[in-house]
Amino acid sequence: MAADLFIRPDLTVPEQALTWTAVRAGGPGGQNVNKVATKVELRLDLTRAQLPPQVVARLRVLAENKLDSTGRVLVVADDTRSQLQNLELARERLAELVRQALVVPKRRRATRPSGAARRRRLDEKRQTSDKKRTRGQRNFD
Repeated sequence: MAADLFIRPDLTVPEQALTWTAVRAGGPGGQNVNKVATKVELRLDLTRAQLPPQVVARLRVLAENKLDSTGRVLVVADDTRSQLQNLELARERLAELVRQALVVPKRRRATRPSGAARRRRLDEKRQTSDKKRTRGQRNFD
């Protein structure tokens, strides 16, 4: 079933960068769970993925909790009782992760509040302060 992973029309991850293993999964399935390896672990080797360096860097940040000890991205799927369906789910999850890494984040521009906004904020603070200051005063005249 191994094939190139389609990300978008101009980008695919070669199958040499992908490895998957099937392991026994818990959950529903009765005695079948103890006999059949349906859980799928899909790994993406970032050095062989042929992705631009900026994308690899963003992918490392996005998937920091999914990196194994060798620096490969690990995606696990054990949603269904079918190994093939779990493999497809894992491939789709990995593709979505790479698609997220392709998006270049917007640069934040530092802005300053206007003079009028600053004055409004200080006026509000003054009003609140006056309100609280008058609460504690008791006049018994």
